[in-house]
Amino acid sequence: MNSISQHIARRLESEGGIESLVDDDGWSKPERRKLLRRLGVSFFLFGLINNVLYVIILSAALDLVPPSTPKGIIAFCNIFPALVAKLGWPYLLKGRIRYARRLVGCTAISVGGMMVVALFDTLYMRLLGICLASFSSGLGELTFLQLSTRYHPPSVAGHSVGYFASGTGGAGLAGAFLWWELRGLGVRLGVGFSSILPFVIPVTYFFILPRPDKFSAISSDDEDAEGAPLTASYTRLPNEEAVEESVPITEGEAIATAPIALSMQDKWKLAKPMLTKYMLPLFCVYLFEYTINQGISPTLVYPVPTADAHWLISHIIHSIRDYYPLWQLVYQTTVFLSRSSITLGLPPLPGRLLSLPAIVQGFILTILAFESAVGILGDENEGMSFAFVFLLISIEGICGGLAYVNVFYRINQEKHDTPGEDPERAKQEREFKIGSIGLADSTGILIASLLAVPTEIELCRAQVGRGKMFCKSL
Repeated sequence: MNSISQHIARRLESEGGIESLVDDDGWSKPERRKLLRRLGVSFFLFGLINNVLYVIILSAALDLVPPSTPKGIIAFCNIFPALVAKLGWPYLLKGRIRYARRLVGCTAISVGGMMVVALFDTLYMRLLGICLASFSSGLGELTFLQLSTRYHPPSVAGHSVGYFASGTGGAGLAGAFLWWELRGLGVRLGVGFSSILPFVIPVTYFFILPRPDKFSAISSDDEDAEGAPLTASYTRLPNEEAVEESVPITEGEAIATAPIALSMQDKWKLAKPMLTKYMLPLFCVYLFEYTINQGISPTLVYPVPTADAHWLISHIIHSIRDYYPLWQLVYQTTVFLSRSSITLGLPPLPGRLLSLPAIVQGFILTILAFESAVGILGDENEGMSFAFVFLLISIEGICGGLAYVNVFYRINQEKHDTPGEDPERAKQEREFKIGSIGLADSTGILIASLLAVPTEIELCRAQVGRGKMFCKSL
């Protein structure tokens, strides 16, 4: 136990960087592959565990609140606190990020929130627990993305982001599957067992994740995202604990060693160019995507297929209540595949095409809404309509996943350093830029959750107007 404590203490002390442990000649190829494998596994687990509780909460919505309570309140409590975290931390927090302390704090909040949900039966206490878990998830996501910027060269940083995105995609499938298996135990035991999952994060951080200085000896001729050579190599920073706990210094020395912190003016200057380049495409993708998932998909229901007319579909759909879970499964599967595109070796989207997924999503939203309201292929062609919707939702998931992984990959690969710039300031700028982007997707989800309710009501009303009553019996 003492050795574990010493290991964690050493990791906490390394937040500001330590002396390189690599030889001047660099790492051999097997050692490099081993390091990259550990890095990929670590960031995949970070993405998976950080997002899986969000999916479990949504999957358990029917079991967490009374039948008379709108299920949309679960979605709201599951996203609004995360939005607060993504808005507050990058824009309001100043100075260095203490990653170890922050992640231990996120773990404690997640575990506490899930335990509140499990141990209390009242609606308000459960909503409080969901809010705590949501806040922790939002803070965790931006922290892991910021952590990826500490790895150099850029190919290693991109490796981190790719695996993190893949993990977040896998969380959709893992969370739905876990609750499917645990729901038979009831809320108290099922959610209680889920509260163990966040402990994977500190274990991974302290014992699996390689420190950034491990990669400092890897020589690379990497270029930035737009093809321009990098202007500055990675510079190790002094140990932050040593700076904080150093002996008193004179007034003259304080000028050179004063801690660096970005001002609000500095942050706005960094964020302004990203509004249309990164934030707007990501915002639109999530706005369209979650409006489809929460407002349109519930109304995409058709008659239960018979074995004679539709042999394959009849083995999947046994009641009209099976359509919505199926659409969610199709969506989560394609999101996972597309978020894993970079880790699977596919090239990232060019920077000029980052808005393309949002444009495609907008067309898909319009077509699916039209299909729900009037039936493009006619109500008598259920098989063709089913295949048509299946295809569109698959493309929706692909676009959503591609937008997420490519936006964060591209900003991670941007050239941040300028010659002569203080390395600590450059590090904080990289961390702020990638952390500030998360505001866009959470805002899109929140607005979509507000639009989804009237959208579903109006589409159902349109179906009833043409004699299709399935949405009324769900």
